[in-house]
Amino acid sequence: MIEVWGGGVNTWECDEMGHLNVRFWVAKSFEGVAGLAAQLGMPRAFTAGAESTLVVREQHIRFLREARAGAGLIMTGGVVEMGETDARLLLVIRHLSGEPAASFQVVVSHVTSTDLRPFPWPARIREAADALKVEIPAFAAARGLDLSPVVPMASHAKALELDLTRIGMGVIQPAECDVFGRMRGEMFIGRVSDGVNRLFGETRPGPEPVAGEAPRNIGGAVLEYRVLHLDWPRAGDSIELRSGFAGVDARTRRVMHWMVDPVSGRPWCSAEAVVISFDLDARKVVDIPPAAQEAYRAQLTPGLGL
Repeated sequence: MIEVWGGGVNTWECDEMGHLNVRFWVAKSFEGVAGLAAQLGMPRAFTAGAESTLVVREQHIRFLREARAGAGLIMTGGVVEMGETDARLLLVIRHLSGEPAASFQVVVSHVTSTDLRPFPWPARIREAADALKVEIPAFAAARGLDLSPVVPMASHAKALELDLTRIGMGVIQPAECDVFGRMRGEMFIGRVSDGVNRLFGETRPGPEPVAGEAPRNIGGAVLEYRVLHLDWPRAGDSIELRSGFAGVDARTRRVMHWMVDPVSGRPWCSAEAVVISFDLDARKVVDIPPAAQEAYRAQLTPGLGL
């Protein structure tokens, strides 16, 4: 794999859990896509005058080791496979020690920049991709999620039918858009992060406190995401975020998040997440008490998917 990005973690990029917030992991991954595009022979793919670009259709993300303020990070990338107009890319963000911090499998399409019309890769890019061919290592493979092809079910009407919890709403702001005027890719996950407490509540479940000891400081974190980018809103477009529980076990909850247009009803994005409770002092995953598991099971939405 070849280096496609380098940087670090700013204090203002960290959240109440004390580590790099998911929106900034994803924002850095989109920079990595641009860096890898340059290595493939498309150095101006994300400039305003570009005739062709890459549009992200899907992401699989695994968070492997948290990154806290001041940490240095390096991202490498390669090409897993390439079709006629699409490709699966692999990006890995590592700590300076070399330890993987997060991995991203990113499905992109080679498209016209104005109307996102897919068209074939030129021979020169295919040749460059052959030189950057990689395989997916075990740490970047799907673990708790199924990456099989799926027909998205998200829509505003379906969200109302399933009575999914509204965790956010508003309109896309100009500052949230890229040079083409479309919503930047990290804004979906960012909006989910902003509103998810409406689904989970202010605190996350953890072990009962031991007699004589102070209650444990429990937060939450995501281990794994599958994200589908179904359409790209522009500044002023309305958005509504709806979420629900799809599964629970002793350590994780499986959650679905949809970003939909409440005006037209069409879906913008959908995501499936594997969520944990996280001891903020010990910095480790903790079990979900049986009573809390049962409470979550009572909230499951049968048949809920992407």
